[in-house]
Amino acid sequence: MNRFKSFFLVLACFMSACCLAQQKEEKPLIEEGKDIPAAVIRSTREFRERLLTDPYRPAYHFSFPEGDGRPGDPNGAFYHNGLYHLMFLYKRTDGKFAWGHASSKDMLHWRYHRDALVPGDGDEGCFSGGAFVDDDGSAILSYWMLWGAKGIGLAKSNDATFSNWEKFKANPVIKSTEWGITEMKDASGKPYYVGSADPSNIWKKDGKYYMLTGNLLVLRKFGSRGAGLPANMEEGTLPLDSLNYQGDRLYLFESDNLNDWTYKHEFYKADRKWTEKTEDNMCPSFLPLPSSPDGGKSDKHLMLFISHNLGCQYYIGSYINDRFLPDTHGRMTWTDNAYFAPEALVDNKGRQIMWAWIFDDRPDSLKNYHGWNGIYGLPRSLWVNKDGGLGMKPVEELKSLRINAKERRNITLAANTETTLYEQNNDLLEMEVTFQAGTAKQAGVVVGRSADGKEETVIYYDAAEKKLKLDATKSSVLYGRRNIESAPFELKKGENLTLNIFIDRGIIEVFVNDRQAIARTVYPTLGGTGIKLFSNGGAAKVIAAKTWDIVPSNPY
Repeated sequence: MNRFKSFFLVLACFMSACCLAQQKEEKPLIEEGKDIPAAVIRSTREFRERLLTDPYRPAYHFSFPEGDGRPGDPNGAFYHNGLYHLMFLYKRTDGKFAWGHASSKDMLHWRYHRDALVPGDGDEGCFSGGAFVDDDGSAILSYWMLWGAKGIGLAKSNDATFSNWEKFKANPVIKSTEWGITEMKDASGKPYYVGSADPSNIWKKDGKYYMLTGNLLVLRKFGSRGAGLPANMEEGTLPLDSLNYQGDRLYLFESDNLNDWTYKHEFYKADRKWTEKTEDNMCPSFLPLPSSPDGGKSDKHLMLFISHNLGCQYYIGSYINDRFLPDTHGRMTWTDNAYFAPEALVDNKGRQIMWAWIFDDRPDSLKNYHGWNGIYGLPRSLWVNKDGGLGMKPVEELKSLRINAKERRNITLAANTETTLYEQNNDLLEMEVTFQAGTAKQAGVVVGRSADGKEETVIYYDAAEKKLKLDATKSSVLYGRRNIESAPFELKKGENLTLNIFIDRGIIEVFVNDRQAIARTVYPTLGGTGIKLFSNGGAAKVIAAKTWDIVPSNPY
């Protein structure tokens, strides 16, 4: 940590100055029409240079430019006129939540705009939501208005770069009767409750607009008739009507004009074979699912969402008569919820592309010391496989960052052995290793191993358990989640195993055979070097091992 101390006073002064200047609705530090103080110019440069020396700031994963991205949900993603737009939820220095905004031609090199949504005009902050481009080319953001009994708000932009957003005068277009909940009455006058939180992207069908809302607050209040939903509760201990509010649910609203919305019904029926009664449905994204990673049409839709206790997951199903009929369910995090808050768009090629927030997991005490927090996983292209499952791989644009290609072929691994692929490795790296698994019970790669063996990250396929695993129990002596993330995955008969691994300083992401993926923060600190290949419980063969150094794409 000594390498940071020379910067600490500068950073502390910078953050303190920003905090004082931005109290009371983020009063600008730089006033229009006045000279920019020399101290501001100097501190801005020094802060940027500090970020460039941060050993854990990603070089090619999307990262917040500064400040506290906790929560840091990706929001409001859309594609229009050749640009990808992505919003990011963060906490301003006055403690209020806003949406940052960035745009990119290639999803790698981002230009930051002024914040799209800021507190005010009827709300005290702006929480998660989605985006939609209407027929006239205007973009609409849907968001959860903070705090208390407010509801769902909309904002609109139609300028060329979508840099100026105006909130609807009709906000909240869906009004809460209490925090995140709207009370309704049925034909007999009996009350029932729907969610008015975390709106999805809007979509348009037959001239009408549709939007979904999440159920977290409904679940917490009515699903348990208490302050939460304990995992060990017994059905007989709760009123019967509480069963109608348990588990993940979404609520469908319809509008003719975007200002006036009518509740229709619950959008789908959850099934306990897939999800637990303790799980909610928030941060929903609902879009057509392509037939290939390059686009194309299928007859399926994809619903991405989170439960707060178990993280990012999805349903694949059919959209018929204003209802969603899931036929497949899957998760994107298993041991915990560290891959979170998915957001997706469909681009001009017909690709569905998603981002998710990867939990930082550094202590709160270091928040201002680092000066930033907020990392998104690599953009993933999603499609429906021929077997009806979800295909996933990093977008093709990432290949443009490759340099210094290396390749080794036909490496034989005897049972319970390890071999060195390369003695040195970059902390900005992509590798693609294809195994003929043979009789091996486990085959994979070790990265970041320190000379004393105290640190290492192990990535492998476990044939016995039929899982892709990332073992981070020894990834860092400093901080991070020290556990083993395990994703269901099974090789088909005669299929080779291909691990596509991305290392971006403190982040590791691994994709396997275009069907499964894991993303984690790891924070190696002891200078581990080299890449090892191993096989346990039987022999394996490495058909090809390719590596590339990756050039940074983030501005700092």
